[in-house]
Amino acid sequence: MESDGFAAPPTGEEPGNRTEATHCPKRDTVPRVKNWFDSTFASLEVPHFRILWFGTIFSFIAFFMSMIVQSVVAFELSGTNTAVGSVVAAQGAAMASFGSIGGAVADRWPKRRLIVICQILTALVLTAVGLLLAADRLRLEMLVVGAFIMGMSFAFMGPARQSLVADLVPEARLGNAMAVTMIANTASRVLGPVVAGLLLSAPGFGSKGAYFAMAALYTISAASMVLIPKSIVRPTASDISVFSSVIEGFVYVWGNTHLRLLVVFFAAVIFVGFPHVTVLPGLLENVHRIDSAMVSRLFLASAVGALISSVFVARFADSPRALMIYTLMAACFGVSLVGLAFADNMELATWAMLFVGIGSGGFQALNNAVIARETEPAYMGRVMSLTMLAFAGFGLMALPVGALADRFGEQNALTVLGVVVMLTTWGMGSALSRRLR
Repeated sequence: MESDGFAAPPTGEEPGNRTEATHCPKRDTVPRVKNWFDSTFASLEVPHFRILWFGTIFSFIAFFMSMIVQSVVAFELSGTNTAVGSVVAAQGAAMASFGSIGGAVADRWPKRRLIVICQILTALVLTAVGLLLAADRLRLEMLVVGAFIMGMSFAFMGPARQSLVADLVPEARLGNAMAVTMIANTASRVLGPVVAGLLLSAPGFGSKGAYFAMAALYTISAASMVLIPKSIVRPTASDISVFSSVIEGFVYVWGNTHLRLLVVFFAAVIFVGFPHVTVLPGLLENVHRIDSAMVSRLFLASAVGALISSVFVARFADSPRALMIYTLMAACFGVSLVGLAFADNMELATWAMLFVGIGSGGFQALNNAVIARETEPAYMGRVMSLTMLAFAGFGLMALPVGALADRFGEQNALTVLGVVVMLTTWGMGSALSRRLR
């Protein structure tokens, strides 16, 4: 595979997907941290990672804006919840279908180039939808196709971005860099819906203006990548086919017991716990007798909690306590889901959702950190793509969880989800702790 332009690593180094930035800060030259802010955001001292991080914020904000805007436009086009579900399902199906391939490609192609291509493609799709809206010619099937293309783009962009982080920062700061990236993600979970709401309600902007704004954010993020060094692709990357590379990634994870446990732990918690969002509108309508439109208050509480915990845990990402805190955050997530089920008014439900966000946000923030530290650079993209498959898969769990809530009630459904998350945490946490003895 031809690189973006850099020569292979100097003789004596093991080839890997590294950029020239990797050879600058070494483990023993990382600046000594002196206060809380420096320890929490230590990886931002690396200039090229700092550029990537700020560019990532723009794309994350656009992503979380799209979750709101696409749903609103789909409902406006058809007036049905099924239409909204079809758009979400199209994006999730694309991510699930191409996730593993995206990880393999990220380990074979120059990551910077791959990210730029995917961001520009996403910006073009958003621009096209905005123009169709402006011309009053957008149809639901067009929106579904656009969502599928964007989901496919995310399947390649996500693993490439995460594995590029491993190329840009020294090994001693890799866990912190992954956690700090999740801070950008959780902050965008708060900012994205707010910006989307302001644009949707602003005179002269509306949904078409929101689409153009999202396209602009992705374009800015792509442009910032020019300031990051070109990637080096390991010389042996093209020795096997893409599909063989995918299989090689699964074999690698399965053959590393500790890494396998971490990936299964994360996937199980995401699959079981995250579909709780499906029952929230019904919880408000049927249990608390509150308009389901108030669900945005619960989502905001969860996003704020996730932001708080991701900032808190970032400083521990490279410490020996990372795995313990990771497990405690998963337990907090499960306990909070049960607390949400038993909350008897909106105020208590909001507080419960704050702790749901704290648990799930801290768990996500540390997940990439603990997994990245167990992964060789040559396999980083493929391993990270498995975590993205977990997010694509939880959408598939929404249907059975919704059916469970319809049959037995929202509170019982949430209780089941919370208990299963707690049992999973106990089982996987025990297995991981035994591995470390």
